[in-house]
Amino acid sequence: MKRILILLLTLLCVSPIIAQNTLNDKADNIVGTYSGKQGNDRFKVKIVKLTDGTYRGQVIWIEHDKDAKGNKILDSKNPDKSLRKQPADRIVLFSGLKYNNKKHCWNDTKIYDPQRGIKANMTAEFSSDGRLRIKGSLFGISESVYWTKEK
Repeated sequence: MKRILILLLTLLCVSPIIAQNTLNDKADNIVGTYSGKQGNDRFKVKIVKLTDGTYRGQVIWIEHDKDAKGNKILDSKNPDKSLRKQPADRIVLFSGLKYNNKKHCWNDTKIYDPQRGIKANMTAEFSSDGRLRIKGSLFGISESVYWTKEK
């Protein structure tokens, strides 16, 4: 009888830990390097998990990173004037992204669109073909782009 009681108590203590690890594994599926295209611009974004458990996405490469004169393209449309001298291939697109277990998606942050110089509400989820769907919404208007995870 004692053994059964100990086994039951152990299961009760371990089950939440296993459930939390499963949730973390699912949420961490977003971590990695992605390639994408918006208009004629091809780019790569690296998504990392931060120490607070949220996620950040940063541009790590753009196909055309220099202007006609050979100068690095800068984030000239950024509403934060202090970031306008940031190279376009180092722009942080989002930070603070959280996994929503009830909706099975990532949300609760804004994504920066450097082509337009605006921030929009962000949702991310994997589509049926395995690509990451990034949806930005602002004033009831939404746009989605799809990123492909690199292996």
